[in-house]
Amino acid sequence: MTKAGRTLLKGALFMTAAVALSACSMFRADDSPAGQSRADADRERGGIPLFGGGGGSSRQEAGIGVNSFLWRASLDTLNFMPLASADPFGGVIITDWYSDPTTPNERFKATVYILDTRLRADALNVSIFKQTQQNGQWVDATVDPDTEIQIENAILTRARQLRLSNVR
Repeated sequence: MTKAGRTLLKGALFMTAAVALSACSMFRADDSPAGQSRADADRERGGIPLFGGGGGSSRQEAGIGVNSFLWRASLDTLNFMPLASADPFGGVIITDWYSDPTTPNERFKATVYILDTRLRADALNVSIFKQTQQNGQWVDATVDPDTEIQIENAILTRARQLRLSNVR
């Protein structure tokens, strides 16, 4: 068999495999009753908790989600810092560098990870980064570990306030 024939055979085999695999799907079939939308069917089954905080259901829901009170409290607590990225589905908030006008030779950056749909202290992880300016260059500096704890506590306190104001 010639080189061109083998190349043609490989291409045909690849195309056949692609067509065969395209029939496979990672999505389930539409099993909603006739006349009912998939969204309505999902809602009847309890839905997927997108931002957490939903309804106090005792059963564990499947899906990606974060606690809505922790999310809003994190944004409220860090509102003085410019946002670089905020992913409500993954529960990650990343701020851009912030320099307090009273200390222009220092700047800080924060990253908040919301790890759970429940309002718990271990559902939150805060990382603070600090740089100082030396000879016109920004150099990494150590951050007092108490700073991260204080920000976590401020977020948790704000989240509790939001939850209590939502209950009433």
